[in-house]
Amino acid sequence: MTKKVVYISDFFIEHVLGGAEINDNVLLTEVLDADIERVQSYVVSIELLKNNINNLFIISNFINLSKNCKEYLQNNCKYIIYEHDHKYLISRNPGLFEDFKAPREEIVNLDFYTNALRIIAQSSFHKKIIEKNLNIKNVYSLGGNLWSEESLTLLDDLGKSQKNNACSVMRSNIAHKNTYEAVKFCKFKNIPYTLIESTSYEEFLFMLSQNNQFAFFPKTPETLSRVVVEARMLGVKTYTNKLVGASYEGWFPLKGIDLIEIMRDKKQQIRREIGSLL
Repeated sequence: MTKKVVYISDFFIEHVLGGAEINDNVLLTEVLDADIERVQSYVVSIELLKNNINNLFIISNFINLSKNCKEYLQNNCKYIIYEHDHKYLISRNPGLFEDFKAPREEIVNLDFYTNALRIIAQSSFHKKIIEKNLNIKNVYSLGGNLWSEESLTLLDDLGKSQKNNACSVMRSNIAHKNTYEAVKFCKFKNIPYTLIESTSYEEFLFMLSQNNQFAFFPKTPETLSRVVVEARMLGVKTYTNKLVGASYEGWFPLKGIDLIEIMRDKKQQIRREIGSLL
């Protein structure tokens, strides 16, 4: 009998082209060996949950999942939370608190996390912050993200291109991405820099590959930071701070094809981990 997974998320890649949605799409199309039903969180009902009571649920972003459905899941169903940020905090930002430890009144969804078969974190940094706040033992660190084979091949090809002796800075209006600090760093170090942005993922990677350096100093904890990992897969030197989850992983010193192969292996790793729970 084919095993079934019901995958619940606020949005999928056809709705939002974000890091979480790109990662989830690879998980759904290239990793999971199962019959998959994708459901947006806002349409999930108790009836749907009851109809799949014997199947595995994977919960990605779930801001639009009703309280009743969360309670039914935690009391009756087998489910994994594939965590992309910090939805156990009202603010979703542990960076607001000393040593990333939020006060009790900031904690939400505690029972939902506690009763999950597994919470999949993006990095050991991410895992430690979750455990510190929730005091639970069911957190598993993937220590990486998922890229499609097409994207990994593109990163390999672009990484071989001739690079300018300059620094790329991601142009962003999101305050915690901190474009200002990256530009300030380049000016202080007297490094020529280029502001890069694009609505096309492939074009953005091309821009990122053109310079031999990349600066990124987020203001809030990044559970991994896909863009920093992508820069390193492109063979680019990175300047960052202690808020980037990727920097705590043993593979972080690697660049180019060596790092690309590590990320290829992550697909097999997560397939085994989820497969053991089906």
